[in-house]
Amino acid sequence: MNTTQWEAVLTVPVTEDRDHIQGRADAPVTLVQYGDYECPYCGAAYPIIKQVQAEMGDRLRFVFRNFPITTSHPHAEQAAEAAEAAAAQGKFWEMHDLLYENQRRLRDDDLRSYAEALGIDVEVFSKELAEHVYVDRIHEDFMSGVRSGVNGTPTFFINGVRHDDSYEFETLLAALERAAG
Repeated sequence: MNTTQWEAVLTVPVTEDRDHIQGRADAPVTLVQYGDYECPYCGAAYPIIKQVQAEMGDRLRFVFRNFPITTSHPHAEQAAEAAEAAAAQGKFWEMHDLLYENQRRLRDDDLRSYAEALGIDVEVFSKELAEHVYVDRIHEDFMSGVRSGVNGTPTFFINGVRHDDSYEFETLLAALERAAG
């Protein structure tokens, strides 16, 4: 009997001018995460990603894409908008880290205080959040995830192929090392 195995692949390639990227473009491994700032599983994965990045160094390129699951996480989309507003002022990764480190505090006042702490122009930041300036970009990330087979968070892709195994440190690191060759 033959069985067909479907492999979920990244349908929207990583691009330097659009994606949020840490690491060199020529790194042998690219890890893409579709994440939700209010998701407890993404919160658990956050320090693991940091650990994997430290372990692999310049052999790993990490990409984050927004996948707010608003039906379960009422603050996730606004948090994603805050990260994008921070990105417009050159502080995406700093805001990304603060959001994951403070997952239980994602109300508007919290987001403004994070912006202030990062030295972001809070007036511009608040105006952009109120006007939902970045909601289309977030929805583009979300739809690229849907087209790539993302149906929950966190979802990881290693060199364009969905990682369907555990994202515990040892398992994820082993998969990344295999991909690095």
